[in-house]
Amino acid sequence: MIYETIEELMIKAQAAEGKTFGQIDTTGRIKNLRSKGTLGNIIEESYFGYEINSVSKPDFENLGVELKVTPFKKNKNGTYSAKERLVLNIIDYMNEFKLTFETSSFMSKAAKMLIMLYQYKPDVEINDYQIFKAFLNDFSEEDLAVMRRDWETIVTKIRNGEAHLISEADTMYLSASTKGANKLSVRPQPYSALVAKQRAFSLKASYMTGLIRKYLTPEHMESFSKKGELQVKSLEEILNERFKPHYGKRVDRLCTEVGIKYNPSNKSMIPHLMARLLGVKKNDINEIEEFSKANIKFKTVGREPDNSIREHMSFKKVNFDTVIVEEWEESELYQLFAEQKYLFLVFRYTESYKPKVKRIPYFEGIKLWNMPQQTIEGELYDLWMQLRKVVDEGVELIPKGKRVFNNLPGPSFNGVSHLRPKASNGKDKTLLPDGQWITKQSYWLDREFIQKILYDE
Repeated sequence: MIYETIEELMIKAQAAEGKTFGQIDTTGRIKNLRSKGTLGNIIEESYFGYEINSVSKPDFENLGVELKVTPFKKNKNGTYSAKERLVLNIIDYMNEFKLTFETSSFMSKAAKMLIMLYQYKPDVEINDYQIFKAFLNDFSEEDLAVMRRDWETIVTKIRNGEAHLISEADTMYLSASTKGANKLSVRPQPYSALVAKQRAFSLKASYMTGLIRKYLTPEHMESFSKKGELQVKSLEEILNERFKPHYGKRVDRLCTEVGIKYNPSNKSMIPHLMARLLGVKKNDINEIEEFSKANIKFKTVGREPDNSIREHMSFKKVNFDTVIVEEWEESELYQLFAEQKYLFLVFRYTESYKPKVKRIPYFEGIKLWNMPQQTIEGELYDLWMQLRKVVDEGVELIPKGKRVFNNLPGPSFNGVSHLRPKASNGKDKTLLPDGQWITKQSYWLDREFIQKILYDE
C-alpha cells in the first residue's frame, strides 16, 4: 500500500497504539522467534502492507520515511530506557568514504524515521507485547551536528585503511556496531589488505534512551550546553571550557563555591560537585543529558605529587555464572569498554600518602577517553579468555595466614586489565560455578595503564 502523505501514514501508525503483535500478525511470523527482525517484519507486512526488503532506500520511499520498530523497558526506579541500540544499515566500506554526510547511507535511512515503540517485559509472551507509542522523529540540529562528527570519525578510519580499528566507543551518538553471525563476518576495506568486521550504522542505546524519554515522559534530563553550542563545538571542547576556570582549586573550596558540603566519605560528593561546576541542578553528573545520550561515565583519578597513580581503577563486579557462557561481544567486559566512553576527572595531591592521614586534592583537569579497538581485541580479550579458562577449570583458592589467594588473572597479568577483590568486607562473597565461595571480584584497569592514558595527550 502507498501512503500519499505523512499525515496519512501517521494516522495509520498511531492507530496501532495499544494493539498487540498477536492481534496485528496475519502471517504467522510471530512463531518464528529465531529471527530478531520478526516483530519489525510483522509491522511492515501485516500492518502497513508492504513486502519486506533489504534495499538501501527508506521503507516509505515516496515520503522519505524509514520504519523502525524498537523495544524499551521500564526500570526499577520508574524511568524508561532503550533495551538495545537501533541498527540502521550495513556499512559498505568500499563506498561510504566517497560520500558526504548529507549523502551518506546513514542519512538516506535515518533522516526521517517513523519509530514504533513496544515495551519489553521478560515475563510476558511476545505475542502479547503492545505497540506503546508511534512518532515521527526528526533529529535536532544539535544532534545532527554531533552525528556528523561521529560519521566523519568513522569514515576517517575507513579512509585511512583502519576500518578494522573502528570501535563503538569512538563516537557519541552514532556508532558503527558489529553486525554479523560471528567473527567470520568480515568485509574488505579500501587502502588496506586487512579485512574488517562487518559493522552497521546504529544509534547507541544511550541515545535511544534519551529519545524515548523525550516522547514518553514529561520530565527531561538537564543539559549543560547552550542552545546551538553543540553545532559548532565538540562535547569535549565544551567540557574543557566549563571546567577550565576551576582547575588548580582545592576540592573543599570548590564545594564552598557551589554551596555543597565537603564530605570525602560521601561517594556522591564528586558527581554532585561536578554537576554544579557545569551549571546544572542535577545532583549527579551521570544524570546530565549529554552524558546520558553519549553513554559517558565518569571516573576519578588521583595523582600523587610525583605524578604517579597509587590506585588501580575499579569497574563492574564479575558475574561468574555468565562469564563462561557468554559470547565475547555480548560479554559484560566487552560492553564496559567497546560501547562506553569515560570522562576521567583528574585530581592531584600535594602531600605524599600516609596511612590514615586525610588529604584534600586539587582539581587538575579532565580527559575524555575510550579504549582503542586494538586494546579491546588484544589485552582485554586475553583477560576474558584467561578468566573463562580459570573459571571453567575451577578457581584455585589458596589460604595463606588470614588471607586467601587465587589464580585469577591479577595485577601482573598483562599491564592493562586484571581482576581483584572489591567487597565491603571479607564476608562479602559470591558463589563460583563449582560451588566454592570467593570474595567478590571486579574488573580493574592497571594504574600504570591509566597513567599512560593521561600522558598520551
